Amino acid sequence: MCVTSMNSVGASETTYRVWTDDPGSFSTQRITPMHHNFHEHPLFQVPELVRLGMELSKLDQCRFMNPDRTVASRLAHDSRPPDGRSIAEFFKRVEEPGSSVAFYNIEVIPRYQALLMSVVNSMRSLVEREQPDIFRVNGFVFFSAPPSVTPFHIDRENNFWLQLHGHKILNVWDHRDRSIVPAEAVEDFIVTQSLQKVRFNQAFLPRGLEFDAQPGDAVYFPSTSPHMTRSTADRAATPGGRLSISIGVTFYTASTRKVARIHQVNRLMRKCGMSPSYPSESPTADTAKSAVGGLVGACRARLGAARARFICMTSARRVKHAPPPGSY
Repeated sequence: MCVTSMNSVGASETTYRVWTDDPGSFSTQRITPMHHNFHEHPLFQVPELVRLGMELSKLDQCRFMNPDRTVASRLAHDSRPPDGRSIAEFFKRVEEPGSSVAFYNIEVIPRYQALLMSVVNSMRSLVEREQPDIFRVNGFVFFSAPPSVTPFHIDRENNFWLQLHGHKILNVWDHRDRSIVPAEAVEDFIVTQSLQKVRFNQAFLPRGLEFDAQPGDAVYFPSTSPHMTRSTADRAATPGGRLSISIGVTFYTASTRKVARIHQVNRLMRKCGMSPSYPSESPTADTAKSAVGGLVGACRARLGAARARFICMTSARRVKHAPPPGSY
């Protein structure tokens, strides 16, 4: 296993940013260890984050995980704490071992929307020299009291992952390694949001990178990079070790949208018994698939919306329809 030690680099107290030691070699296609000083920002201190959690709980945007899960568990969240306590009581006891909560889409709170944009803007010039047109910047905050894990999974978005408080171990794999997540599993996830075929195996560990992260450490990883996290009990006795807080600042680009459209077409081709080329393997095929995939995705979105309207008109059920974000 490749283990990377990440030590924070000093930065201005008044300018908050994310940076890399070698800007010239940064690529949106590679996992990159980085640094940041957003852990010093007033809005990322624990009392302010708890306040954020209370606000988001009223919008049903707090998700809790069962303390018995492992890195191989299905990625599942509940809208209520697993022991039935109230949201306020959960935050009072958030440092109890195994406690875990994720704040989804913190950008709905205006003061945090601006903060997420400052994270992305500090790296925008490096990102957009390869992937122009950044859009849909989202933020996900993860509280965990050791021992705790986030199971193995993939995301659609590019990700700036920042450790804010305490310690956490991040494992991440190259998004191009089909021995970790097969092509059809990526396609299913992009099109249907299903992680059913995205499964962890201990044999994967030597093929990935492991980061033992502390406040001030950051990692960039591309869309669909398999990853998982752990906060371990052996760190609980260290200063600040009773609570680990990290944030994923995610975003789409014109490139991630194009690749999603290619996955749309590849999935259809695979269902017809074909073996399509993976994105970036054939530029000519990618161009054609992207054009077709845009039409396929738009049709799927319209059909889904029509189905939701029909169900609402013919029953008492309210159906929310939203196509996979960043796809069409």
